[in-house]
Amino acid sequence: MAVSAKTEYDVQAPLPVVMELLMDVESLPDWSGPHKSAEILDEYDDGAPKRVKIAVSMGPITDEQVIEYTWTENSCTWDLVEATQLSQQHGEYHLSEGPNGTTHVEFELSVDLKVKLPGLLLRQAQKVAVETSKKGVSAEAKRRAAQ
Repeated sequence: MAVSAKTEYDVQAPLPVVMELLMDVESLPDWSGPHKSAEILDEYDDGAPKRVKIAVSMGPITDEQVIEYTWTENSCTWDLVEATQLSQQHGEYHLSEGPNGTTHVEFELSVDLKVKLPGLLLRQAQKVAVETSKKGVSAEAKRRAAQ
C-alpha cells in the first residue's frame, strides 16, 4: 500500500531561482543527503530533464531509480519508471510567488515498496524525505538567490 506525505513551506528566494534549482536535478546530491547520484538520461526539446537515473539511500531503503519528470512554469512532477526497491513513486512540487520575493512551495510524495517493510519504517523514511526537501530546497535556493 502506498504511503503519502505532504508539506508546505516558504523559501527566501524568488520563484525563478527555486524552479531553476528543481530543474538542476544533477545537483540533488549536493543539497539532498539521501540522493547519492543523479544522471540525466533524456531531455525535453527545451533542455529540461525528462528521464533521470538516481541512487537514493534513506534508512532501510537503498534504491536505484529511473524517474520521468514533467515541467510547467511553476511545477515539477515525477513518476517512477523503474527501480530496485520501489514499486511506485509520484512526487510533485507546486510553486507560487509569496510576498517580498519569497516562494511558497507545496511538496507531495507518494511511494510504495516492492518488498514490504513495517509501516513505521516506511513512514519514517518518507518523513525524512519530506524534511530533506524542506530543508534542502530552502537552504540551497536561499544560497543561490544570494549569489
